[in-house]
Amino acid sequence: MADGLITGSRPSARSEVSAATPLSRVRAIVDRLPWWAQVLLIFVASRLVSTALLLGFAGAQATNPWTVSRPDYASFAKIWDGQWYYIVAQIGYPSVLPLTADGHVAQNQWAFLPVYPVVTRGLMELTGASFAPTAVFVSVLAAAATALVFSRILVRFLPAGSALFGVLLFCVAPLSPLLQVAYAESLFLLLLAVALLLLLQRRYGLMLLVLAVASFTRPGVIAFALALALHWGHRYLRRETEPFPPRERLKVAVVAVATGVFGIAWPVVAAIVTGRLDAYTATELSWRADYIGYGHLLPFTSWVQGANWWVPGGAGVVFLVVAVVLFGLFLVTPWARRLPLDLRFWVVAYVLYLLAVFFPQSSTFRVLMPIFPLLGALAVPRSKVFRVSLVAVFVVAQWIWLYYCWWVNGYDWTPP
Repeated sequence: MADGLITGSRPSARSEVSAATPLSRVRAIVDRLPWWAQVLLIFVASRLVSTALLLGFAGAQATNPWTVSRPDYASFAKIWDGQWYYIVAQIGYPSVLPLTADGHVAQNQWAFLPVYPVVTRGLMELTGASFAPTAVFVSVLAAAATALVFSRILVRFLPAGSALFGVLLFCVAPLSPLLQVAYAESLFLLLLAVALLLLLQRRYGLMLLVLAVASFTRPGVIAFALALALHWGHRYLRRETEPFPPRERLKVAVVAVATGVFGIAWPVVAAIVTGRLDAYTATELSWRADYIGYGHLLPFTSWVQGANWWVPGGAGVVFLVVAVVLFGLFLVTPWARRLPLDLRFWVVAYVLYLLAVFFPQSSTFRVLMPIFPLLGALAVPRSKVFRVSLVAVFVVAQWIWLYYCWWVNGYDWTPP
């Protein structure tokens, strides 16, 4: 490694003298491993931590709508949205939308895109295994691959040791238990990481193929179209110092437009199958009905509604404005500016997408996972105290998130 994973410094003469200690011998062995083995070692170690936390909560879990008391790991990993993916894998999507007693569209499978349950169902057919362990296997495999791809992104702008620390942060992040449950997040993050790496490499055609698959995995690909538009504008403004020939301008523009089309493809599919133009949006809105009732999707109003719901009287809106301003300020800090501009374009585009369409509630933390490239900014400082403390905070935050959002505690209104 170019620098230490935690300390970020080269071995000193004093550390060479103490190289005979067991810890030093282990570090020496790890340092000689190829980069991919180091990444996978970090990934496996982090999964042991998250698995222990999940098993601890499973052991304390009472009977709930999805499992019996003290369920096994696979059953515990299939609760919440995992059950919806199970339904999709088993029976697919309804051609007639279910309705509530008062005639509104009820919660249904159209909110859950098909790639993850289809891949899982395919492996089930090949192996004869049941849904839950197969879904967990798909998630873990995709998460490991994401860590490898993220490493290749980070080494483009960070020293090797700092890049490894960035991978560690990804693997122990507060919501990293989601990387090993029956959710589509791992697969989507893998596709997103590959697309971002290809964008940095300017391999636009192959990137479009990846985004086409991602658009049927999780919502949010339409934000990539905006990121590509920002990429196009930046390259055009810099065309005097960095060539951006007309043919490549056209290629990037076509890919951006195609990405936008892919981003709305699933709502179109839902409309065609059900015969209802707003089938997808009406389905998504049914999840926020418990908070603010049924209504229409008006861009950039959901966060104001949510702020007023959580903290009435205008204070919630003030908090929202302050949070957005602080986030913007973070993006211009020296740490964040170490990230390639294209990664920051993606983060800005995705956050704008969320501000436009998402209603803030307990799932907010999960839908923020696609801005994981910002972990590269937190990997810039090389202080040992900072790095050890940050990892400790992340692990504690895993427990907190599992307690409030994953573990089912009676009538639980804080879904992950």
